[in-house]
This record gives sequence, C-alpha cells and structure tokens, in this order.
Amino acid sequence: MTPDFVIVGAGFFGCVCAERLASAGHNILILEKRNHIGGNCWSELDPDTGIEVHKYGSHIFHTPNQKVMNYLSRFTSLNEYRHTVWTTFKNQVYSLPINLGTINSYYGLNLKPFEVEIFLEKERGKERYDNPQNLEEQAIALIGRPLYEAFIRGYTIKQWGKDPKELAAEIITRLPVRNNYNNRYFNDTFEGIPIDGYGALFHKLLQHPNIQVQLNTDWFHVRDQVYGNAPVIYTGPIDQFFDYKHGRLEWRSIHFERQLHEVADYQGCSVMNYADPQIPYTRIHEFKHYHPERLKSEKTVIYKEYSKIVSETTEPYYPVNTPRNARLLNVYKQESADLKNIWFGGRLGDYCYYDMDDTVEAALILVDKLL
Repeated sequence: MTPDFVIVGAGFFGCVCAERLASAGHNILILEKRNHIGGNCWSELDPDTGIEVHKYGSHIFHTPNQKVMNYLSRFTSLNEYRHTVWTTFKNQVYSLPINLGTINSYYGLNLKPFEVEIFLEKERGKERYDNPQNLEEQAIALIGRPLYEAFIRGYTIKQWGKDPKELAAEIITRLPVRNNYNNRYFNDTFEGIPIDGYGALFHKLLQHPNIQVQLNTDWFHVRDQVYGNAPVIYTGPIDQFFDYKHGRLEWRSIHFERQLHEVADYQGCSVMNYADPQIPYTRIHEFKHYHPERLKSEKTVIYKEYSKIVSETTEPYYPVNTPRNARLLNVYKQESADLKNIWFGGRLGDYCYYDMDDTVEAALILVDKLL
C-alpha cells in the first residue's frame, strides 16, 4: 500500500486523523515507536487481577463538547464513573478540588456556603496579588497562603521539579475552588471511562482496512526512507522534529511503581494525591475504581506515580509552562509554519497540556481542513 498520509504516533490525535482520512478513502500509514497503539491513554488488563489498568496513569474522559462526544460514541460508550480526587497532607485526608469540606476540615471550622467567599477574601487580603505573575502568586490570589502551602506548593514542586514562582500563573486555573461540598473533579456534561477500556477504543478507531500500523517503528530512524510523496501528520515532540536546533523544550516524565495487594480495596478511591514534599511520589492510582460495573476482584493493583525530568530513556508527558519555554516554542512554531505537507498536533506536537477531548476536537478540525 502506498500511503496518502503518513501519521507519526498512534495517540488520540493520530488515531482520530487516521480514522477520518481512511473513511474518506485515503490510505494511511501510522508509525508508532511503542509496541502498542493509544499513546499515553493506552489501557490493558492487568495479568494478575484482570483489572483494566491505565498503563501511563489515570485518564478520565470528560467533555462539554457534543461534537466530540457524537464522534466517539460511534466507537465506544462511557460508563457511569464520576471522578473524585483526595489528597493526604500531614497524614490527614482532604477532598480535592478545594471545596467547603476541604476548607472546614483544614481550618477546623463550620463555614456555610455563603461565608466561604468572605473567609477567603480575608485570607487573600493578608498577602494580596492583584496582578499575579506566576503560579504561586495566582494560587495565593485564589485561596490565600495557608491552603496554597498545604495543598499546592509541595505537590507542584514534585510534579514540575520547579519552584512555583518559576511557573506560569495559568497552570493553577485547572483546579477549581468551590463554596459547597461538591467534590466532583469535573463539571462537564459528559464524563466516564470507555466501557470496554481505552485499548478497545483505539482498536476500533484503527480497524478500517485503509489503515496500516507499524509498531516498534521510530520515525527518526526511518524518516529518510521514501514513503512516496505522502504528507505527514506528526504528533511527536516538536523540538525533536527539528533535532533540537534552537534548544530543548522542557518536558516532565513519569515513573510508575506497580504494587499488587491481596486486599479488595487499597485506598478507597481511584486517585490519592500526596501533598507533603517529603513523600517522593505525587499520587497513587487504584484502577479498579474506574469500572464499578465490572466484577470485583479480591486483589487490587496500584501504581505509585513519581514525576521526573525527561531523559533519553524516558517518555515526555507534560510540557513545562515557563516563559523560557514559551519563547522557544514560538521559534519552533514559526519554523514549522514554513514547512509544506506536514502538520503538527497533539500534546507533544503542539507542546500544550491538552485534555483528551481537546485533542480529539483538534484532530477533527485538522482533517476537515485537509479534506
């Protein structure tokens, strides 16, 4: 098969592009350097427990976007899981996002919803930032220093490997603050886990006969080979595409420590954060909670998550939002705009902290333009 398009990477962006282009009659070749499709969203059955594990950390699908949901509904349905997150600080457990329960528990108070804003305004007034310039200032401007020090600062340092003063202010806007006891992490219309798992979803996306997938194939090892004159959709790191000629963008990677436990339930929730800086891992995932509709196992498997800097042997997960990286990204973006028959996309290709629905929507938009 001579491909009409070569797609580098089999994550959400690459797979959606492949499915749409193949359905329009094009022959697609996907090159994926891992031994499986799905990118960091891949899930599979744990061999010891039969639990569907998210191999690269928890992925909860959520979106307010009807267009995205309509598209994915052709390949999967979502179960009824609703995401909650808890955090341990000084050996006490609190609810995240920060809500009325978190505030009352931390301060030992019994505030009512209408009293929360008045209370937080007093906390913010102790150290006011009217024009926050970094993550720390933005967080204090939202919730005051005590809550920031307890739940944000230590976790952020572990997650990003940087002092919060070095990070962009907008990072903290991903975390809502509520004046009631609502502890749902997301507020979107649609939320859940693909009923058969992410692995099954990706296999359905790529089942079209016009799609050929080559696993264990690194684009940078084969890009000098001739694939006809096929245009390329590239979803790898944008700085690597240009051989880091202008410098390396900073990425964070993740290391997981798997543990099998001979108990039915280890921590009582899917994700437990650890805010204390002296605890080396950022959170623990217990995947059995993502599929309450499945048969229960008397064993459970957990993944401890450790954040680390990207090296030559680790995968990039998160772009690091600093002014220096923003400037460098702009240089690479300008150079990529001058290229013909190549498009960049996905979290790595755009160096952007996309949610899954954002990635799907961006892929659908790109294919509409190409067609």
